[in-house]
Amino acid sequence: MAENVQPLRVLVVGCGNMGTSHAVAYHTLEGFDICGIVSTGSSKQVLNDKLGGGYTLYSNYEEALAATRPDAVCISTYPDTHESYAIKALESGCHVFIEKPLADSVAGAERVAAAAHKAGKKLVVGYILRHHPSWERFVEIAHQLGKPLVMRMNLNQQSSGSKWGVHRNLLQSLSPIVDCGVHYIDVMCQMTRSKPVQVSAIGARLSNDIPADNYNYGQLQIRFEDGSVGWYEAGWGPMISETAFFVKDVIGPQGCVSIVAKESGSTGNSDNIEAHTKTESLRLHHAALNEKGEFAKEDTWINMEDEPDHQELCNREQRYFLKAIRENTDLTDHIQDAVNSLRIAFACDESVRTGKIVTL
Repeated sequence: MAENVQPLRVLVVGCGNMGTSHAVAYHTLEGFDICGIVSTGSSKQVLNDKLGGGYTLYSNYEEALAATRPDAVCISTYPDTHESYAIKALESGCHVFIEKPLADSVAGAERVAAAAHKAGKKLVVGYILRHHPSWERFVEIAHQLGKPLVMRMNLNQQSSGSKWGVHRNLLQSLSPIVDCGVHYIDVMCQMTRSKPVQVSAIGARLSNDIPADNYNYGQLQIRFEDGSVGWYEAGWGPMISETAFFVKDVIGPQGCVSIVAKESGSTGNSDNIEAHTKTESLRLHHAALNEKGEFAKEDTWINMEDEPDHQELCNREQRYFLKAIRENTDLTDHIQDAVNSLRIAFACDESVRTGKIVTL
């Protein structure tokens, strides 16, 4: 980094799992200074203590924004505040790092994107898998399997205690296939590089603890213009099965590649945030047959040596954010991808609620 470059002063808003991880990144990485921490409850004090204390704490976002006048704002609150918080930050001349989803509606996401464009400020959405070398390799290998592709992915989480509490809070405004699904829809779009044309989805409300118009289990299916198809499944709660919480594979005419997470996929890990990003190894299966009609080549195991933990992934996201600001990176495609994956996820939501196939 060039000499005499001032650190980026960041206001941290939201102190849950992701907010804490991003704050740790700002606290430990060169190039950042935390100028304030915001949450409505006691989590800001817990985070401040974790970071060694000394940071100014706020309960009100607008007051914090006015008092600290930050260069950037990191938003890791519940999705129903994302749009308003991001637009206020951008209109105040701040760059914004925001956890996915960008907003709790497609129109809201488009308004945030427009505000970033108008303000001439950087907007980075927390698509953590884009910074994971194993997932980058997973996508790269998918491009070598031919077309069409069949993509199979899920993330079912058997949750209890405080983790079920977090899920119940998320379920006040979003379904699991929107909140989590945007990651995997984004991956499918990267794999096919094709236009999604149609979605269908099913869902079930398996608890009286969530709003009557929402569901805590869902499965979506996407058809792409090139003939590729994909499904994604997500369920949250104390009743969810752990036997198949981790399926991540893609099949093409040339074979298939799967993420094999032996440890993460073992019993009792489905609500472990750390386990959600662990990959451990990729298994590449080759479809070619020899003259006897048997497989010509054994499966290739690719052990991932650069296996960042959850905190290191968040560090990489923040390095990307800083680099985008310092080097004035054009983030048009990044933002458009975030809006598009959200549009697809909400189309799936519409399919669950109407029982109909939705054309994109």
